[in-house]
Amino acid sequence: MKSMSLQDAFLRNFLGNTPQWYKIAIIGFLVFNPMLLATYGPVPTGWLLIFEFIFTLAMALKCYPLQPGGLLAIEAVVIGLTHPEQVYHEVSANLPVILLLMFMVAGIYFMKDMLLFVFTKLLLNVRNKIQISLLFSFMGAFLSAFLDALTVTAVLISACIGFYAVYHKVASGSHHHDEGHDHSNDEKVQADHRQELEDFRAFLRSLLMHGAVGTALGGVCTLVGEPQNLLIGEKMGWHFVDFFINVAPVSLPVFFMGLLTVIVVEKKKLFGYGSLIPQNVFNILKDFDRDQETKRTKRDTLALYVQFGMALFLIIALAMHLAEVGLIGLSVIVLVTSFNGIVEEHQIGKAFEEAMPFTALLVVFFTIVSVIHDQHLFKPIIDYVLTMEESAQPAMFFIANGVLSAISDNVFVATVYINEVAEAYAAGLISREHFETLAVAINTGTNLPSVATPNGQAAFLFLLTSAVAPLVRLSYMRMVVMAFPYTIVLSIVGWAATVYLL
Repeated sequence: MKSMSLQDAFLRNFLGNTPQWYKIAIIGFLVFNPMLLATYGPVPTGWLLIFEFIFTLAMALKCYPLQPGGLLAIEAVVIGLTHPEQVYHEVSANLPVILLLMFMVAGIYFMKDMLLFVFTKLLLNVRNKIQISLLFSFMGAFLSAFLDALTVTAVLISACIGFYAVYHKVASGSHHHDEGHDHSNDEKVQADHRQELEDFRAFLRSLLMHGAVGTALGGVCTLVGEPQNLLIGEKMGWHFVDFFINVAPVSLPVFFMGLLTVIVVEKKKLFGYGSLIPQNVFNILKDFDRDQETKRTKRDTLALYVQFGMALFLIIALAMHLAEVGLIGLSVIVLVTSFNGIVEEHQIGKAFEEAMPFTALLVVFFTIVSVIHDQHLFKPIIDYVLTMEESAQPAMFFIANGVLSAISDNVFVATVYINEVAEAYAAGLISREHFETLAVAINTGTNLPSVATPNGQAAFLFLLTSAVAPLVRLSYMRMVVMAFPYTIVLSIVGWAATVYLL
């Protein structure tokens, strides 16, 4: 190893264990961008930067996107595609989302015993795969209507990691007991075990995706469902009930069609859905549950009660919006840890491990967003839609928002669009009634078709980069494929409702 040249050492160190071609691609991007900027100017370079960043997200399982994406973001600032002030402005505008990630996800971590308890009971008592899929989707939707989609996704991730850990512990333990026996049987056992693991992964993947899409179905319905809803509601002067009623002509048909999609993909085993829980895994979870019941001490039972109480507090506090979401999360951390006796720093630190890398990635993402903002990359599209006939505008807004949300971030797209439309309304170019129709088209357009890719919805991106994704082999492309039937149904039903029911 001593004879290694500095150049080899650099390539070995740069981005660590990622494949060679990936490293060269990233270095290529970094070298090519300034050259493109010098020759063709900031707009083509800005668009290329968006696609380079999407590429780093798509390769999330090869290399966490924070490093390659961060290098691209730093370069964008250095070559003047955006400015540190603008980045700071984007970040401060999104402070609620950052607080939510830092504190709410950590708060969920301290409630995971209770979550594992509830979800295990569900899995053991609802044996029908279609019923449990509907349940996950409906719970995702119902909770997202009152909580934030990221919070709900954190709950789903936490539950699935719990299941996987229980199975993994038992499965890896059972292979080491039987020494000194005939080996021809071994390979068959291993093959069975591998198949069982694959089936279990597929089962968990399908539940995670049903739940995640559920967060989009519910998130579109209410004022607090998604960050951009609050923003749109604020611009329109709508409160909780006004918002729900205005969006209902689009959100309710979509919700029911979304649940119908769950049934169809599960029944017909399409797009990677339809896997059942292997009988052996089911038995392991059943034994685990029985085991937990017998081992549970008074202190454990009390700890569960505290967590149940907190869950109730959480739903009420979020539904009534007693404080900014992240701050409610922080209060959950303080309350649960105080009453359950978790007082050492290293015990508390673990809770933050899951969300902090993603929080850092999100800030990098806001840098890319500020490039879009500074270079007005989406402006031509908005201007074009506003020149069309009034009757055609809502449908076009729905489509344009959907496409842009799938490649960038739905919160950002909604922000840009609602501001432009609000300016048009303030300038007297459109009527109040038309303004309201467009606001609904923007809200549904950014919320629904954006399930197409993990970069469209923060909850999907969080799922892709979370600890559960590599365990259940949930890659970027697999998420795109599994979201595909939903993308088609939500987009078409949403578009049709915007055209005919608004």
